[in-house]
Amino acid sequence: MDNKFLCVMAGYDDTTEEHLASIQNKLYEKDFVGTHTKNLQQHITLGTFSVEKEAELFNLVKKVAAETKSFKITFNHIGIFGGSNVLFIAPDPNKSLLKLKENFGESFNWTPHTTMLIDNAENIYAALPIVAENFVPFEGQVQKIHLYEFWPTRHILSLTLL
Repeated sequence: MDNKFLCVMAGYDDTTEEHLASIQNKLYEKDFVGTHTKNLQQHITLGTFSVEKEAELFNLVKKVAAETKSFKITFNHIGIFGGSNVLFIAPDPNKSLLKLKENFGESFNWTPHTTMLIDNAENIYAALPIVAENFVPFEGQVQKIHLYEFWPTRHILSLTLL
């Protein structure tokens, strides 16, 4: 299939995961369903790759996880991009997050974010106040790295950082 790809993602500690999921669940409670992949852990995408790189990425994820300490990040804003089709919560990019990202490709022009909803612009604008009402800046922790294949979704590997 031509539309298959691999995705490396930074994952969070349980508290951060639950907090972000609770905000996203407020959208679901208001019948915003979007087109984003459901039933994934909350995450920051670190890179996408061709499926031919699975063995290489598997080994790289293992290496990076074994060499990287978990770290704190501060989520301080919400935003919209992608032609107003993506609503997200984003952390300040700190040195640790940028270093993690650069293991999987350069960080220039990269916006670390956790997607809350992918939908048409009308629904994104309607959902924005719900996220805004439930968001205050908070500190979280990056604690994991995940490797997935998409379409269909296949979990390949999740590892905890040091």
